Amino acid sequence: MNSEVYQHFRAEEKPVIDSLNDYINQAQNEYRPILTHFLDPRQQHIAQFLLQADDMIKVKAEGGFAQAERKRLLFYPDYYEPQEKDFELQLLEINYPTKFVSLTHGQILGTLANSGLEREVLGDIITDSQRWQIVVQKNISDYLLQQVERIGKINVRLEEMPLTQRLVPNDDWELETVSASSLRIDTVIAAVYNISRNRVKELINAKKVQLNWMVLTKPDTELGVLDIVSVRGFGRIKLIDVLGKSKRGKLRCEVAVIRK
Repeated sequence: MNSEVYQHFRAEEKPVIDSLNDYINQAQNEYRPILTHFLDPRQQHIAQFLLQADDMIKVKAEGGFAQAERKRLLFYPDYYEPQEKDFELQLLEINYPTKFVSLTHGQILGTLANSGLEREVLGDIITDSQRWQIVVQKNISDYLLQQVERIGKINVRLEEMPLTQRLVPNDDWELETVSASSLRIDTVIAAVYNISRNRVKELINAKKVQLNWMVLTKPDTELGVLDIVSVRGFGRIKLIDVLGKSKRGKLRCEVAVIRK
């Protein structure tokens, strides 16, 4: 891999680049398919970038459904035809007394995190506003079936389901075009939610802002394509593209937004 690749990404993304490059090299050297853990959209974008100049290795992503955010990647030689089973995914349904209580995404993710699992083995958590399902790596399914009996104070039972019985999840994303003076995360958040940058910095200092599911500490961090920002109390932002500059010199950004 050319060392100049790093200049296209944030310094803190170097470990991700190196890890993905190791997967690609393994697929090249062993001339066989190599499967990653679950990656967020930004990491998937980096993988596609790394393969731009590679004619030997291809990549396919799968997260259980087309709109999934978190997906596993399969790097494979051009002779190989990927199959659904290659991605080793398992769908789990959360059974709970829906008439009497309700669950939230945060409760479910918190329970899974407290069970000792890393985020990388967990795919999307999906809902149709009543039922909840989780996509996970197949090799941890039995563990979760045995370990997870409560979410918060609610008794639950996990059940394996075929991917064909996946829920049609709610899609709350809306495409918008906003103008921002730069791609600094505090600037973009302020532009999308029409709040001051000082207010954004207060939210960051209070650890209420996440970038790709990690707590953000630097307001001057620059966003990249397919980064996902979560702002507690406001919603989520996904940078889709930079469309150019306005007459006033501001960046015109296409973003997908969820507003609370």
